[in-house]
Amino acid sequence: MDAEMFLMLLLILIVITVVVLWTTIIQIEQYEAGIALRLGKFYATLNPGWNLVVPLITVVWKIDLRIQVLDVPRQEVITKDNSPTMVDAVVYYRVADAKKAVLNVANYRAAIVNMSQTTLRGVVGDMELDEIFSSRDKINAILRDKLDIETDPWGIKVDNVEIREVDPSPNVKAAMEEQTSAERERRAAILKADGEKRSAILSAEGEKQSRILEAEGVRQAKVLEAQGERTKTILEKQGEAQGLRITSMGASALDSKALTVLSLDSLKELGAGASTKFVIPFEISKLLEGASEYVGYSKKAGDRELSGIKEMESALGKTEDILGPIPTAEEMAAEIEAIKEDVQEAAETVSREGIKDDYAGTEPPRELEDPE
Repeated sequence: MDAEMFLMLLLILIVITVVVLWTTIIQIEQYEAGIALRLGKFYATLNPGWNLVVPLITVVWKIDLRIQVLDVPRQEVITKDNSPTMVDAVVYYRVADAKKAVLNVANYRAAIVNMSQTTLRGVVGDMELDEIFSSRDKINAILRDKLDIETDPWGIKVDNVEIREVDPSPNVKAAMEEQTSAERERRAAILKADGEKRSAILSAEGEKQSRILEAEGVRQAKVLEAQGERTKTILEKQGEAQGLRITSMGASALDSKALTVLSLDSLKELGAGASTKFVIPFEISKLLEGASEYVGYSKKAGDRELSGIKEMESALGKTEDILGPIPTAEEMAAEIEAIKEDVQEAAETVSREGIKDDYAGTEPPRELEDPE
């Protein structure tokens, strides 16, 4: 009996010890903070790990220090332009001061939700509907700053606020759709007109370039044609000049030949006179010898045809060597007439006065032979 009582007391003692130890040792996680209240009064902030507290009289509140997400319920808000709109949001927050979160507010999560709804209604109500759609980032920044200030006494740090959905009333949606459709049609018309404008500009530019190229081609063709005509004219003039040059070179020999023929005619007239002896200058006799060789009646050279200036000069000798400087046609004609007159006058004098031959006993003058 005593043994059984002893065992029972021992078992009760063990259970009490386990319970005491369980309530005495408090484990705080790394992402948590422990707020210890002893006899209803703040005692200490427990750090992560095992912490010993006085059991039965100490209460420990564990606060999660990680960033948490809180949905703000959907609510209807009247915008500045009196457009009813359904709006909801999401709040990202964390507990910065666990002591304030426990001691200054009964339920900080519910307090954050209500504060977020009130702030969201005030901020959105001060804006027009178009501004709400186009300025979400601005609204998010305003909500975050206001909530952070309002929740700071609770030990809460608001990191971000995002408006999740903005849903206008059906009538406003229909009007917005019509406006959007009209805006799209306007933009389409503008784009179409701009495209037509650019197309017309490009077409005009292309036509301009085409005309420029065509005009350039015509100009180049005219330039080439003019250059061809110029070259043709130059070549023709050069040909004519070359022909005149050749004619002039041939005429030099022909002038000498003509002079020879005229001299022969004059001498034939002298031979037809009464006198049978004549004094012939050496230069004229040399000229007659050259002429006889040229026309092919010389005893030294046979008949031949001369077709070139060099052959003429080879047969007659250079005209400069025979006659000296070549006179012009007018001077040559005057000289021939003077020779004719002198010869005729000499013949008449001899015939009239019977001049004695001073050259008796000398070699008689050479007589002209008739080519025939």
